[in-house]
Amino acid sequence: MALERTFVILKPDALQRGLIGKVISRFEERGLKIVADKMGRMEKRMCDEHYSHLKDKQFFTRLVSFMTSAPVIYMVLEGAEAVEMLRGMCGATNARKAAVGTIRGDFALSTQCNIIHASDSKETAEKEVARFFSKEEIFEWVPSFEKFIYADDEK
Repeated sequence: MALERTFVILKPDALQRGLIGKVISRFEERGLKIVADKMGRMEKRMCDEHYSHLKDKQFFTRLVSFMTSAPVIYMVLEGAEAVEMLRGMCGATNARKAAVGTIRGDFALSTQCNIIHASDSKETAEKEVARFFSKEEIFEWVPSFEKFIYADDEK
């Protein structure tokens, strides 16, 4: 099994509510490796591109306004089956329906203000990583505790 990469945005509500550290701790405690991260303000142009699949939705204008309202944290995480694992950790998009123990289930009550965006497939993750990070911003490294995260045949 190969390690895969996934993309995350910690949304403006995560920053405004002081939840960045708690959310990142969950990634690290689960064993996901951070290979890239940066803070930035999502520009309208980038928001339009990133959420282009939602342009026809009634809430699109509100979503763009929300996502451009404050800085966000962009991250690339790496791990075995990282895309699927992280989606499970996030919980349902509508946070009111997200299970307790998930990021959204524990920290949010909204569909829009739901703390986190995570890639929904390996293909989407590749596109999103390339959209927000240059190759030079992504780091290859081996954590000293990796032998305690995976068996040798799982890497």
